Amino acid sequence: MKRKVLEQLIGWKNNPKRMPLIVNGARQVGKTYIIKEFGQLHFSSVVYVNLETNLAVNSYFDTDITPLRIIQYLETATNTRIIAGETLIVLDEIQSCARALTSLKTFYEEAPEFHIVAAGSLLGVAVNRENYSFPVGKVDELTMFPMDFEEFLWATEKEMLGEEIRNHYGTNHALPEILHTQAIEFYKQYLIVGGMPAVVREFIETKSLITAIDIQGRILNEYIADMAKYASATTSVKIRACYNSIPSQLAKENKKFQYKTVQKGGTSTIFGEAIEWLNYAGVVLKCQKINHGFLPIAVYADLSDFKLYMSDTGMLTMKSGMPHQIILSQLEEDNGFLGVLSENYVAQALTGNGFPLFYWKNENTAELDFVLQIDGKVIPVEVKKGNRTKSVSMNLFVNKYDCPYAIRISKKNFGFENNIKSVPFYAVFCIEKN
Repeated sequence: MKRKVLEQLIGWKNNPKRMPLIVNGARQVGKTYIIKEFGQLHFSSVVYVNLETNLAVNSYFDTDITPLRIIQYLETATNTRIIAGETLIVLDEIQSCARALTSLKTFYEEAPEFHIVAAGSLLGVAVNRENYSFPVGKVDELTMFPMDFEEFLWATEKEMLGEEIRNHYGTNHALPEILHTQAIEFYKQYLIVGGMPAVVREFIETKSLITAIDIQGRILNEYIADMAKYASATTSVKIRACYNSIPSQLAKENKKFQYKTVQKGGTSTIFGEAIEWLNYAGVVLKCQKINHGFLPIAVYADLSDFKLYMSDTGMLTMKSGMPHQIILSQLEEDNGFLGVLSENYVAQALTGNGFPLFYWKNENTAELDFVLQIDGKVIPVEVKKGNRTKSVSMNLFVNKYDCPYAIRISKKNFGFENNIKSVPFYAVFCIEKN
């Protein structure tokens, strides 16, 4: 399936100043698939090693990690000639081998002519353990996320629809009603399927939304297994409790993450480490509260106040047990959790486009779902699950901080009125940093 990250990989390959590349991302977002495809399309050969399952290669890194010795060993182990500039070396699940991570530094310093890519599902977790030394300044990095809605359209052979959406986002002209209705239907399907490639592939092959749940359940089990493998027994229990609480946290009127929702008497001291584990593992998205709408918005973050979203909205739909028929209904459903799914979807899309997540709340009751920094301007964003889009909070924020315009995300078609840019849910992937 076509992924946007492929262009970034090609750019890395062609960069004369490139360093060894680390591809981060949660499990099952498609790292291994796209790296292999990249190698097959743009190199003469690929040497692939999974350091989690290939214990012989893993153990070899405990000895000499000079590039020449590693190249010689990998050639022998894979029976493949490694030629600088022509062979892609892939070290998958590199978090399983601390010395392999260290070796990336020696490749940068002693053998920069080789193309070497490392992938790690839990690298963020691993480098926070004492026995890991991250090669700071010696590697390039990029982070993969689940497939966004545009990639979902590509996978379902609706690339032309995606192009029309992009064109109309730029002009603010309404999409023809028949296309608007079709795009909204695909958006509803995406809320259920989500962006995990294995789930998307299953949906495409079977055309069934029910079978998606089975694949999502398997991915969830892998997450739980990782919690047990890469954390102590006590911390693992806390991680799981925090993760399981996310649907309930988001269903509250006040979506701020509250430790007492996880466990009576819960505090940041008890659960803080668990939250950071989930964040580093890439399975949650952290949205910090800001107290002001001044530039740069990041410096006004209240680190003690945040919301947690799931990194994949399809996983949230499955985890919450939200009935598919409510999501797919043609009627304007009066269901509060639909708003939660919509907000999580927007958080996922914005994160995929490189935005750090912030929300705003004043000392009274006004609150904005997201605040973005675009082209050096502060842009408020409000998410409305249906067609009723009146907002007091957004008007208050715009007037207080003199914003050039605001973005309202809803089921409504494109438009621009009263300095508010109307963006349909299916077009959130078009919102970019510049």
